[in-house]
Amino acid sequence: MADPSSYRPRPGEIPDTPGVYRFRDEHRRVIYVGKAKSLRQRLANYFQDLAHLHPRTRTMVTTAASVEWTVVSTEVEALQLEYSWIKEYDPRFNVKYRDDKSYPYLAVTMNEEFPRVQVMRGHKKKGVRYFGPYGHAWAIRDTVDLLLRVFPVRTCSTGVFKNAARTGRPCLLGYIGKCSAPCVGRITPDDHWDLADEFCDFMAGRTGTYLRRLERQMADAAEEMEYERAARLRDDIGALKKAMEKSAVVLADATDADLIAVAEDELEAAVQIFHVRGGRVRGQRGWVTDKVEEITTGALVEHALQQLYGEESGDAVPKEVLVPALPDPVEPVQQWLTERRGSGVSLRIPQRGDKKALMETVQRNAQQALVLHKTKRASDLTTRSRALEEIAEALDLDSAPLRIECYDISHLQGDDVVASMVVFEDGLARKSEYRRFQIKGFEGQDDVRSMHEVITRRFRRYLAEKEKTGEWADGESLTDGGQHADGGQHADGAQHSGGAQHSGGQHPGGEAGPGDRAAAPDDGEALTHGPALKDDDGRPKRFAYPPQLVVVDGGQPQVAAAQRALDELGIDDIAVCGLAKRLEEVWLPREDDPVVLPRTSEGLYLLQRVRDEAHRFAITYQRTKRAKRFRAGPLDDVPGLGETRKQALIKHFGSVKRLRAATIDQICEVPGIGRKTAETVAVALAGATPAGPAVNTATGEIMDDDDGAPETTADAPGEPVSAGTPDERRGQER
Repeated sequence: MADPSSYRPRPGEIPDTPGVYRFRDEHRRVIYVGKAKSLRQRLANYFQDLAHLHPRTRTMVTTAASVEWTVVSTEVEALQLEYSWIKEYDPRFNVKYRDDKSYPYLAVTMNEEFPRVQVMRGHKKKGVRYFGPYGHAWAIRDTVDLLLRVFPVRTCSTGVFKNAARTGRPCLLGYIGKCSAPCVGRITPDDHWDLADEFCDFMAGRTGTYLRRLERQMADAAEEMEYERAARLRDDIGALKKAMEKSAVVLADATDADLIAVAEDELEAAVQIFHVRGGRVRGQRGWVTDKVEEITTGALVEHALQQLYGEESGDAVPKEVLVPALPDPVEPVQQWLTERRGSGVSLRIPQRGDKKALMETVQRNAQQALVLHKTKRASDLTTRSRALEEIAEALDLDSAPLRIECYDISHLQGDDVVASMVVFEDGLARKSEYRRFQIKGFEGQDDVRSMHEVITRRFRRYLAEKEKTGEWADGESLTDGGQHADGGQHADGAQHSGGAQHSGGQHPGGEAGPGDRAAAPDDGEALTHGPALKDDDGRPKRFAYPPQLVVVDGGQPQVAAAQRALDELGIDDIAVCGLAKRLEEVWLPREDDPVVLPRTSEGLYLLQRVRDEAHRFAITYQRTKRAKRFRAGPLDDVPGLGETRKQALIKHFGSVKRLRAATIDQICEVPGIGRKTAETVAVALAGATPAGPAVNTATGEIMDDDDGAPETTADAPGEPVSAGTPDERRGQER
């Protein structure tokens, strides 16, 4: 624990101007970013008597080891720079709205020849019209299902669309009248585009004119005694009205506005946002955050505005933003919003009428969200703190383990042996720092030896980073007898890659990647991700930060292997324990008896969550590797042939069978394929054994590869069926 006075700047050093400041910990990682109208006055607040600071602020300043600042010319620049740095560095002590999902939008791809209606998440794309966000994807699908009978716009994927065009048969929606079937030419591209435009107009709130037109058409059809057509129009009107009821008018003047409400207590705050477009509530979202320091409602609103509009522009920023309290000062924030939109934005507190009544509804939602959050045990700050204290007391640690890393080994009867590393900070999962490894030191099943290898590789990387950043004392070196991370050889034969940087290249060993997403492979030792390894930038690095506690999934043997790996590297300041599944006992190195935590212990509950998350992450990776191996084809063995060019070859020829029959000159016709590559492909396919014909197991029919059936090879058979029931087969995995 650092003493803030040890790194406090001298009074004359801090400028009395607007700027952005960063606190860094002892490993040079940025842990807090803030902005100030006057840097001198703002930073002075952090260096007062610790007893007068907010508990979370006190933890932050004692965790920090240095502070630095950047001077800017205006408060608007400070706001922009603060947002950029928070997104870039992901500081652990900043106000972060914990939202475990990206909210779905109803999107219409007006940039395509045949626009498609679909659910979209994530970053917005140019040429696509968005409506929402919605709280749930099923709400979008319900709305679209009602509207398709009136606006039969395409909803199918590109693959389904092309297949229907190839066969000349539309999908089921085309047969039941919920798609105009542009795939088979029932409607021209221009008419389909106009239909999609009408759909967008209706979703944008221009409903009255369209309903009146349908009612006139219904009356005309009835007059002309076309009763079937009149009945169909009547049902269309009913469907539209039912869809409109799902988003009732709340503001009579067709207002476009976002309403933001905040509910808070001493430790946390909940934010709720209602998106009103055309006078109707089109979407809702919410976040919860820890209050890192004593912060006003206006400051919470400012952070919410940064979160909402930091990456938006144009109409995505509404003309009016209604809030419960204004940031202080309000002018820079309002100017920033105006720049994001490109025209004036009104930021104000509603005082009376419908807008104030709707704000009260948003406020009630925020209050309910905070109450619900408080009931969730794993996210309760007080409970997390108690769990960490219980672990520290049970394991006889000097302080609470703010960073915990857990390791697990997974395989299927000795095949595809992999390992996972998950990270919990302050009792919460930090998925961006999850890592995964392939076991490469030996073949077969040996959990103890695998654990030793993984711990060795992870902490050798830590030592290399520590040496690289100059944290070693003079004369120190890596303790395993190897050379440094400059391309030298270690005693166990492991080779560092020196300064080489990779952005996704394949290494022969393990993989390192954030969360559950597909990750860039890494052998656990090669230095990767170029910019993320700069010594002084504070960005999260792969293996640069040590945990206070290492947890392994297993008992005495696994714990002993992990401790032996640390001892061999000369690391003596990291605690190790293991959690055995059978009796949930906690094993410590060099102890014959386990530590037994009470079944109701918050500390045991946290260790179980960490262990279960490591097991889940490991077995997910192991299954992914196994599935990838089973899906391998003859093109996978062609040296220098990446995924893009493989897809180009298959797309050009239609199947591997046709590609195998092609000449070298024909292969050269594929964009991006040169003659040398074409010769390599031809040789590889000539040497691969063609698979037998595919068989439909339901009908016994032999499917021709030319009809689109996937081709397999003798080198890539389908997944074998193990003996026993599905449950017994799952039991063979760990």
